[in-house]
Amino acid sequence: MTDRIVTCSQRPACLIDASIYIFRYYFSLPDNWFSEEGYPTAAVYGFTTFLLNLLESEQPQVIAACYDESLGSCFRNAIYPDYKASRALPDEALAFQLEACREVAELLGISCFGSETYEADDLLGSLVKVLRRSKRPIAVVTRDKDLGQLITREQDYLWHPDFKNTDREAAVATERIYREGVRDKFGVEPEQLVDYLALVGDSIDDIPGVPGLGPKTAQALLNTFGNLREVFAQMDNLHALPIRGAKSLAGKLTTHTEQIALAKQLATIVNDVPLGVTTADLKWRRPDRSGLEAFIGRMGLGGRLLRRAEKALASKH
Repeated sequence: MTDRIVTCSQRPACLIDASIYIFRYYFSLPDNWFSEEGYPTAAVYGFTTFLLNLLESEQPQVIAACYDESLGSCFRNAIYPDYKASRALPDEALAFQLEACREVAELLGISCFGSETYEADDLLGSLVKVLRRSKRPIAVVTRDKDLGQLITREQDYLWHPDFKNTDREAAVATERIYREGVRDKFGVEPEQLVDYLALVGDSIDDIPGVPGLGPKTAQALLNTFGNLREVFAQMDNLHALPIRGAKSLAGKLTTHTEQIALAKQLATIVNDVPLGVTTADLKWRRPDRSGLEAFIGRMGLGGRLLRRAEKALASKH
């Protein structure tokens, strides 16, 4: 979607889906950097540069980063053991970098959140709920469009910033997805996205969908009836819908009723994780410059990145 003009007083709060970017750099950057302990730190280099670009270009007043620390131990695994079963647990080298990426964010003055019970999505959802008590726009910084269920206000958006050259400050061609962008992507409103995923599933998270029921059918059902509850209330009328396979819809839904309920529970982002914070607690704090210098040295990231950090943080006193 096209960008909207935002004044300084409306500067959005930035909520970062951190792990998705850390993994991106882990798998895309060569191992040109190593810590004093001998671990590769390419993901740390990439993520640190990403944060510096973000801080310099946006100068956010409110910012936080959420990390996935619950792979295999999330409450969803207790409900459905196969949830995200196709994802391998981090090895020692990746675990080291994940921890280092959280450390550098904290040194940069960014509030960080992780949990062994809740996923980053749930932490983001809970922070969105906290921030909605103010009129400040919220930018959920992510590449995961499934987080569109959080975009229920006109001023909020998903944002995947594209910093073309990780060593330059200029931000280019960013993607901002507002409410209408969520609908363009999924064919349903943000408030309907969980019901949509309950029907079609989510292969990335190993959430099963209803066999033989695809996106177009799910869109038609929700656009006609509004939500799953009403879909099930209208089971006797589904055969008359002007969509392919309408006559078999009631049977498919009846057969998979329990699965649909399970998938909906798995796909729903929790927004009441007890984080104990207010908007004031999420303000961008003064970075720890001496700690950051020591960190960059320990991670073997080089003087060039240190100079980059000094430039990015020059306006933060």
